Amino acid sequence: MRQSRIKWHIVVFLAPAVLVYTAIMIVPLFNTLRLSLFTEVDQERVYVGLENFRTLFGDQRWSDSFWNALGNNFWFFFIHMLVQNPIGILLAAILSNPRLRFSAIYRTAIFVPTILSFVIVGFAWKLILSPIWGIAPGMMDAVGLGDFFQPWLGLEETSLTTLALISVWQFVGIPMMLIYAALLSIPDEILEAGECDGLTGFSAFWKIKLPLILPSIGIISILTFVGNFNAFDLIYAAQGALAGPNYSTDILGTFMYRTFFGFQLQLGDPHMGSAIASAMFGIILIGVCFYLFAIQSRMRRYQF
Repeated sequence: MRQSRIKWHIVVFLAPAVLVYTAIMIVPLFNTLRLSLFTEVDQERVYVGLENFRTLFGDQRWSDSFWNALGNNFWFFFIHMLVQNPIGILLAAILSNPRLRFSAIYRTAIFVPTILSFVIVGFAWKLILSPIWGIAPGMMDAVGLGDFFQPWLGLEETSLTTLALISVWQFVGIPMMLIYAALLSIPDEILEAGECDGLTGFSAFWKIKLPLILPSIGIISILTFVGNFNAFDLIYAAQGALAGPNYSTDILGTFMYRTFFGFQLQLGDPHMGSAIASAMFGIILIGVCFYLFAIQSRMRRYQF
């Protein structure tokens, strides 16, 4: 009797996860894409094809807000790439040193902010940086830097960068732990061979450890990209739906929220909101595909 090629135990174990993922991710995604192809005329839904996207990219009333939010999103992402990930790698390299005492306490202290609510972090830092009742002015005065204090969250030039750095403070523990795990997985034989060749300390990290953890750094980079282009909570908690001052902290998430659900005197438009969400999905998809096919494939080609 021939054995069945279908391994039913795999199907049984995967089915619950697949059903839940389909219900909360796949179905809403396709419904969003479908909504973006319609509009409402006289309280009736009318199919308009790509007209919402032409309006979003071509109508100045919409395109100015969209490109402003997209540019802010890229800046938000670049701050994380240039500050968060290098600091995470540096912290992981320091904490992976077996001679460091109390490393577990340091890892815990750095990772704790990642489990805090966005609302708590946003309001807490808004209070800390407040020029009226915040503790930041007093702390800077105590170290002789009081003249450099500014209401960073209230200035158009600095508000987005300040929020990005707050986000870096909250999430630097994630790349730190991922790189830390990658460093611990390096075989001791490789490090011992490097020591025999005189590679220790920073030179060992630069010439041995860093090339071996490049795949992990690539994964962290793409996770940072996806997470930052899905960002919404911190901006909303700290600056509100209008992403002030004067939309200087507006990103695609807050722009989509205002459009889809409406805010104050602005009525919600779920069809244009779905078009913005679909554009966000397209941008993230392009970034992920670029990483998988252009970067990851090249890394496999030169892997030894």
